[in-house]
Amino acid sequence: MNHVEFFKALSNKTRLQILNLLKEPEKHFPPQEKGAYDAGVCVGHIQQKVGLTQSTISEYLSLLQRTGLITATRVGQWTYYKRNEEAFQKLAEIIQKEL
Repeated sequence: MNHVEFFKALSNKTRLQILNLLKEPEKHFPPQEKGAYDAGVCVGHIQQKVGLTQSTISEYLSLLQRTGLITATRVGQWTYYKRNEEAFQKLAEIIQKEL
């Protein structure tokens, strides 16, 4: 992934908010049916928390997923999202070494 793409993804207040919420999902979202956040957080819960339309949230999540900052897991009809901590480590390395 191009370094610029990481920074483009992070250049939006709402996308940053989503990443922050996903950092500690148990603090920010209601319990999920299976009781754990192993697969991530249901897109509907993210939409409710952020308060934007489904299409806007889907666009933001798609961009974050393309950059590798989040991962998506499909379970039945639901899609769950969680942070990809390895991508954040890589981003920290880029900042430290190249900027």
